[in-house]
This record gives sequence, structure tokens and C-alpha cells, in this order.
Amino acid sequence: MRSLFTTASIGVGAGLAASFVMDRFQDVAAPAFGMDGGNDDPATVKAADTLSKAVEGRPVTQKHRDAAGSAMHYALGAAIGGGYALAVRQWPDLARGWGVPTGLTTMLLLDDVLVPAAGWGPWPEAEVPGNAYGLASHLVFGVALEGVRRAGEALPG
Repeated sequence: MRSLFTTASIGVGAGLAASFVMDRFQDVAAPAFGMDGGNDDPATVKAADTLSKAVEGRPVTQKHRDAAGSAMHYALGAAIGGGYALAVRQWPDLARGWGVPTGLTTMLLLDDVLVPAAGWGPWPEAEVPGNAYGLASHLVFGVALEGVRRAGEALPG
């Protein structure tokens, strides 16, 4: 059996890859779902502002907002991936459904609870395009996470 470190490392890599796949999906799918991005900062940038205020006492500068938002997105994906891989090691049944339950859980916990509770975005409403876009994005994340995790676990070593 692989070490905990190796399992976590595979998960972190899978989380980074899944975050990348999710980003690319959103680039392509946003117009189809009628998502134009709006004028408001995304939740990842608002989260970066919160972290920056806590560490430096000021929000992220305008010049670095996009990079800070991306860093938050990928850091969260890496953390989710590492935790997911360790959880699947302990409870293999969590990998059933090829990441679909994980994507759904991620959407519900992050987009529908954490983001609004932290003040980084609105509470969910019964509007189909935005909810469908969020669901599709997180299902893509979950499936990519599980696919890359399985591929990593299949490597010799």
C-alpha cells in the first residue's frame, strides 16, 4: 500500500488537474449557460481579499486580483483533492459514482453554503442557468478529480 504522503500527493495533483479542467470547461460553457461574468469580483477574488486583509491588513491590489483569484481556486482544488484521496483510501466506497457525488457535494458545501456565509456571493436562488452552470462545473471537477486520482493510483510504485 502506498504511503499516506504519496496518496495525498496523488490527490493534490488530481485536485490541481481537476481545477484546470473545470476552468477550461467554464471558459467554453459560460456563454451556453448565459453566464457573462458580470461586473462583480468572483468569489475566489473575494476570498483572496479576505485572506490578504487578515495577513497584510489590506485587500489584493487591482493588478493582482485575477492571479489571486486563480491561486485561491487552485489551492482549494489541491486541498480538496488531497483530502479526497485520503478519504477514499480509508473509505473506498467514496469513489463510487466516478466523482459525481464529490462534485455535487463540493458545489453544495462551497457555492451554496460557504461562499454566501462568508459574504463572497449571494445565497442560492431558484434560477436555472446559474444553478445548472454551477452544477455542471462542479460535476466536471468531480469526474476529473476521480479520473486523475485513479490514473495516479494505477501508476507503479
